Amino acid sequence: MGKETKTETKLAAARTRLILDKPFLGALVLRLPMVEGDPQWCRTTATDARTFYYNREYIEQLTLEETQFMLAHEALHCGLSHFARRQHRVKGRWDIACDYAVNPLLINDALTPPPGTLYMQEYDGMTAEEIYPFIDENSEDGPMDQHLYDDSGDQGSDSTKPPPEGSPPRPDKDPRRGDDGEGDTQQGAGGEGQSDQQDRSGQPDPQAGGAPKPPPLTQSEIEQLSVQWQQRLAGAAQQALQAGRLGGSMARLVDHLLQPQLPWRTLLARYMNTAARDDYSFTRPSTRREGPAILPSLHSTQIEVAVVLDTSGSISDEEMHEFLAEVDALKGQLRARITLHACDEELAEDGPWVYEPWEELTLPEELHGGGGTRFTPAIEWAERLERQPDMFLYFTDAEGEFPDHEPAFPVIWLVKGKTTVPWGQRIQLN
Repeated sequence: MGKETKTETKLAAARTRLILDKPFLGALVLRLPMVEGDPQWCRTTATDARTFYYNREYIEQLTLEETQFMLAHEALHCGLSHFARRQHRVKGRWDIACDYAVNPLLINDALTPPPGTLYMQEYDGMTAEEIYPFIDENSEDGPMDQHLYDDSGDQGSDSTKPPPEGSPPRPDKDPRRGDDGEGDTQQGAGGEGQSDQQDRSGQPDPQAGGAPKPPPLTQSEIEQLSVQWQQRLAGAAQQALQAGRLGGSMARLVDHLLQPQLPWRTLLARYMNTAARDDYSFTRPSTRREGPAILPSLHSTQIEVAVVLDTSGSISDEEMHEFLAEVDALKGQLRARITLHACDEELAEDGPWVYEPWEELTLPEELHGGGGTRFTPAIEWAERLERQPDMFLYFTDAEGEFPDHEPAFPVIWLVKGKTTVPWGQRIQLN
């Protein structure tokens, strides 16, 4: 069996095994054509959200199980739209955060990581956005693959980062070859006579040692691919769910990503405006008004809003301040009186705190908590109020004990994290 056939056979076998054993990941992997990349730029594997690029010698060093991991790794980067979510963040740190977000999902799904895989148990269940602030600006880590979505030149880009400690040597400096790696490969990136269509088609010049490095995505390409991958993610998840083959952590992640992506402030304002009692009144107008007709006039009634803060330790004071500032800005417009309370396993002893529409809503100086999380005490408290709230807002990570029944008043959960709620309206804190 020739060298070329052996490598492609291993990749095909790994992809087939994923399709059979992990249908969700397999469906995503099928969307990426497999193309050999020029080892001058492709040291392990890479993706530009369109193609799976691989270095032949790197794949030869992996087991079949590790090859499955790398295929799923690149496909999940695409399925999670990491190429469209970086925004203002530094590319090098973002690439590391994305790897730390993807790898625990694959390891929890019983896939075998190759040497050099970035993994920290503390990041299990966190998104790349949540992990990013914890990545040191001068981190010596680097992703084991290459993320070719852009080429911004930010410090720490994957083109300049060394491979992670313990990863296989770069093919261009393989000690088994007895040289520095130069001379056995030819310059392939940016070579003349290679059109962009040829780059994307997966038909590299065999004399060049692999496909040239693809150009970075344009903004329009990013937007188009983001929609495509979201559709692919939803389709793959639906098929896997129907087959009963989608794990719990992966199912929660998909549910989180497929939610409406409107900013939480916009959704909160929409729900609070809905609760506001703006209606037309036919009350007789002032006698000083001319004319016999009584026309309807818009009349606003003060609404009651109950707000509960989860003080179990999952929500920081800064996040609570940000949330309350947004509620404070809305309550003046809607003539809403806010009754604020706090709860972990039990209600805060110092609460509740009542704020009229004209009073500034602030975080109480001392909020004791840090225990477990139970939502039942706060719901039962609101049900005992003399006037039940027109809206009940709970700011939490949603990881706790829920009441057995849904209350009569509307409940809005503003959730930090990916945990679902059994009832009520859920707003993702993003």
